[in-house]
Amino acid sequence: MNVADLLTDAFERVHESVHDAVEGLSADRLATRPEGSANSIAWLVWHLTRVQDDHVSDAEGVEQAWTAQGWADRFGLPFSPSDTGYGHSGDEVAAVRASAKLLTGYHDAVHERTLRYVGGLSGHDLDRIVDEAWDPPVTLGVRLVSVVNDATQHVGQAAFVRGSLLNG
Repeated sequence: MNVADLLTDAFERVHESVHDAVEGLSADRLATRPEGSANSIAWLVWHLTRVQDDHVSDAEGVEQAWTAQGWADRFGLPFSPSDTGYGHSGDEVAAVRASAKLLTGYHDAVHERTLRYVGGLSGHDLDRIVDEAWDPPVTLGVRLVSVVNDATQHVGQAAFVRGSLLNG
């Protein structure tokens, strides 16, 4: 297995899990916050997709799908176009309301761009520095593993919330 195949498989697993987490749920169910204050499925999926869009687009040197493809307008959220959800307050989490179709549509668009990008990578590409704001500077490989890790954690949380909603 080469680097492109490995990364493609990792992002495909996240993609499948995103669809599993939102499938068949109404916008109200997707916005439900367990215990009234936990993150909703809608926020979790929106956030993991925003992080993936932000980080992979930055690494590739292209505009994010969020703005380039009009997703920010379609969602109509009260946030800056650069907002990925990092550090959101409870009120900001509650502001993320979206249908399953909108959430998966945005995720599908980001996923397609991600696969196109990682599909062309080699092992050598992973050593490229993509963020010098950290010590040590962040390589492309570390950044992509970070994105997969973040997405995997959040989609797992979304699956847990879904199970709680359907079986609670």
